[in-house]
Amino acid sequence: MKKILYLAILSLIVFVLAACGNSGSENSGESGGSSEATEIRIGYFPNMTHIATIVALKKGYFEEQFGDVKISTNTFSDGSSFMEAMSTNAIDIGTVGPTPALNTFIKNPKHEIISGAVNGGAVLVVAGDSNINSVQDLVGKKIAIPTFGSTQDVGLRKSLIDAGVNVKDVITVKQAPADTAALILKGELDGAATQEPWGVNIETTAGAKLLLDENEFAWGSESTNTVVVAQTKFTEANPELTKKYLKAHIQAIQFINENPDEAIQLFLDHIKEITGKELSSDEVTKAFARLKATTDVNEDVIKEMAVISKEAGYINSDNIEGLVNLSYLNEVLNEQ
Repeated sequence: MKKILYLAILSLIVFVLAACGNSGSENSGESGGSSEATEIRIGYFPNMTHIATIVALKKGYFEEQFGDVKISTNTFSDGSSFMEAMSTNAIDIGTVGPTPALNTFIKNPKHEIISGAVNGGAVLVVAGDSNINSVQDLVGKKIAIPTFGSTQDVGLRKSLIDAGVNVKDVITVKQAPADTAALILKGELDGAATQEPWGVNIETTAGAKLLLDENEFAWGSESTNTVVVAQTKFTEANPELTKKYLKAHIQAIQFINENPDEAIQLFLDHIKEITGKELSSDEVTKAFARLKATTDVNEDVIKEMAVISKEAGYINSDNIEGLVNLSYLNEVLNEQ
């Protein structure tokens, strides 16, 4: 009798646990269930290098692809805060620089790069009245970067290494790109490694000069500057939504390349909506010419970024195997 009672209780426990497990999968769409997520949370920066995401939002491409799925957006000022949000499950997918993505991947490999977004678009500007005329002249100077471990930080290190300059001989200062021009004018900074449109903005506002343009800075215009990153648990549980995101992303890139003037205006309108700031159309047009919207991912560059990031002490390994997964992108491209 005791044995029968024991087996009955055990069966009940197993049944309850199974029911709970199934309920969780169905609601979250994260694993095991056939239903996909009912909300997609997208992160991006209010920068020109994130123009593909901005155009996809403004043109309604995401809405067209996702149908009844709710779309939530979050904007970030740097890659560290973006990746922290992704690591803490605050966002599912979005655009960010490859260096923050790989730095976080080494510590917490729960996301993947599924497409490129922009190549180029990064420059090195210096005070116009300075005696800085070469990378070698940066020794002892204060150069702004968006944050430590950012793509621009690693890009600056690449440029210094290539020029034979000891990275430790140049002072890097964490500074928000929007505030950099004013500090250069005050003489508190000597220059900045930054992405567009801030490079052009600093040139115009602070009278800065371009030391290295998009073809000369770091890996040049073909280097991967911005990528699409997604939580792995999101892509695995929502493969169709992932591909729909990429379809909207590709549609935005095609629109940008075929209609640059309209894409620039959409960018200007969006920045004004979310920041209240009205950027110069001439500045943004000049900045736009320094980048290329593309799905291409330069994996060799990303691998070298990992090596430099490790040498800088930001990560303890440069093994990023599994970070780049272009299978969803290739499926979408093959369907077109």
